Amino acid sequence: MDSTPAQRIEKLRDEIRRHDHAYYVVAKPTITDQQYDKLFEMLRSLESAHPDLVTEDSPTQRVGGTPTKGFRHVTHATPMLSVDNTYDAQQLRDFDERIAKGLSAQKYSYIVDPKIDGVAVALTYEHGLLVLAATRGDGTTGDNITTNARTVTSIPQCLVGAGVPALLEVRGEIVWPVKEFKRFNAARKKQGETTFANPRNATTGTLKKHDSSKIAGRGLMFIAHGFGRIEPMTAKTDDELFAQLKSWGIPVDPMRTPYESIEKIIDRLDVWDKKRKDFTYETDGLVIKVDDLAQRETLAATSRYPRWCIAYKFAPEHADSVLLSVDYQVGKTGTITPRAVMEERKLSGTMVRHASLHNFDQVERLGLYIGAAVRVQKAGEIIPQVVKLLSTKPEGATPIPRPTQCPVCKGDVEQDEGGVYIRCINPTCPAQLKERLTHFASRNCMDIEGAGAVLIETLVDAGFLHDYADVYHLNERRDELIELGRLGEKSVDNLLAGIEVSKQRPLFRLLAALNIRHVGASTAELLADHFESMPNIVAATEESLTAVDGVGPEMAASIVHFFKSKEGARSVERLEAVGVNMTQPKRPDVASGPFEGLTVVVTGTLETMGREEAKGLIKRLGGKVAPTVSSKTNLLVFGASPGSKLSKAEKLDVEAIDETEFLRRADSAFP
Repeated sequence: MDSTPAQRIEKLRDEIRRHDHAYYVVAKPTITDQQYDKLFEMLRSLESAHPDLVTEDSPTQRVGGTPTKGFRHVTHATPMLSVDNTYDAQQLRDFDERIAKGLSAQKYSYIVDPKIDGVAVALTYEHGLLVLAATRGDGTTGDNITTNARTVTSIPQCLVGAGVPALLEVRGEIVWPVKEFKRFNAARKKQGETTFANPRNATTGTLKKHDSSKIAGRGLMFIAHGFGRIEPMTAKTDDELFAQLKSWGIPVDPMRTPYESIEKIIDRLDVWDKKRKDFTYETDGLVIKVDDLAQRETLAATSRYPRWCIAYKFAPEHADSVLLSVDYQVGKTGTITPRAVMEERKLSGTMVRHASLHNFDQVERLGLYIGAAVRVQKAGEIIPQVVKLLSTKPEGATPIPRPTQCPVCKGDVEQDEGGVYIRCINPTCPAQLKERLTHFASRNCMDIEGAGAVLIETLVDAGFLHDYADVYHLNERRDELIELGRLGEKSVDNLLAGIEVSKQRPLFRLLAALNIRHVGASTAELLADHFESMPNIVAATEESLTAVDGVGPEMAASIVHFFKSKEGARSVERLEAVGVNMTQPKRPDVASGPFEGLTVVVTGTLETMGREEAKGLIKRLGGKVAPTVSSKTNLLVFGASPGSKLSKAEKLDVEAIDETEFLRRADSAFP
């Protein structure tokens, strides 16, 4: 008797899942890509003929569906904590001493995982079916990316094998393998599109896409390295648990290795550093974890880090090259920054030809000259910078001159009084204009959706934009924008709608957007709250400005200079004429705010606001903001990647709260 369509569909699904397991988990494919594609197409055709038999966990549903309108926030059942970092062997020995002390006389061993440079996610399975995928977020709350995660072929939609628990939350990284990343970039380049800078940032951007169909086919993969809730938990050690995960179809890192002691790990650090260059994904270190799960419970965690694990970071990768020339870049405040042009070298997985030289004092400190042999490394594995001169300067070597005119507009330049920066002082310089307009439209300023740096540059070059107010006249040039060919009709309409909405941004956003030297988001908010309207700020004297808490003499002089200048006065006048909001009613003072009398430090990346905005809020609610943690600090507010300030706060027994708790306390002041 012939099998039914339902039976044929289920048989094909099972076969495809087995091949996925062989490819992504065991790393031993049993059929060719062409054979796999043929099976997949057979399943797709059958499901197309019988749409009532399509299920959410079918392999065909990985291709993505209808775009989502946004990501729903989800709270992790147990926090996704960060891992403390260390950079040398002695710090690893110090960590081992703390483990030995915490476990008294117990014997213990370690598991070492490569520290994967990807996007941290948690996958939740109920009775073997994938029900939720969430980003790490702030460790407590993340984004629900289940629809996007289903397009990642290595993430099993249903688990296989015996002993699958009723509830399983596995944690790991979604990465873009270097080979697949290069393939995708090559295709974009061939089509004339902008290529991505590095796999990690590109993975982050990919997972934030609201249209999951654009994610399928990019070759992202998932690698497990941790876990949350598991019910029932039968494993006694990390090693045993990950053998179970692998048997259930979850990809685990084949490089994870057990070690009996910290000294044996230290002896292999150089070997790990060398062989990581051959990994399929990018990594910048090792994660060292106590293997026994009961011992982990004994060691517990701080408010931020588990005490039972630590990350060892490899020294930044460097490359040696030859300095061919130096070009100059002009920023939004006219700052002229030297940039090295070198013989191309491979560095941290990318080909590097340019590197930052920061400023001309740095050029002189390094003793650079044209033709010099130099060492380059990536700051934070992202930004290349020249760190060392490797050759001796010969007689007659070509020096690197300080600019005597702007490299873009050929206008006059000046060096900051008492500072290191050289600036173009021509207010109509096109390079400055592009940078200023990009800043003006950015998220923390006027927040104009779709007005990114590339579009701004195109519009300036095409003669559409000459100052801030021209942005608000683009609605009069809709047809010309479409003819420009940069944006489609719908994109142009979305851009114009975003521009119109931005007119009603609060006054402090406009102040921050005007690019007044020394005035950031926090200061802009203080000024707007104090003076309530743009005319009042324009009329303010240096004396009245310094009366505002947080505004010093140098900043006050800069504000007065801006509004008295022809450029500043014209900007305000034209923006007011096009209907941009110029007022901000004074918010009621909080008589007894939640931070009254407290000295507060803010560190890390906050999700809902910039650090300067958080500092302004603390001040309005009675607190005093300090730049560093000390014995006088009462409270630390931390976001993602808090760095050493959180560790110092814990050592000094300073209360540390995350962004969620900070917002809860702040909101209590405004019933």
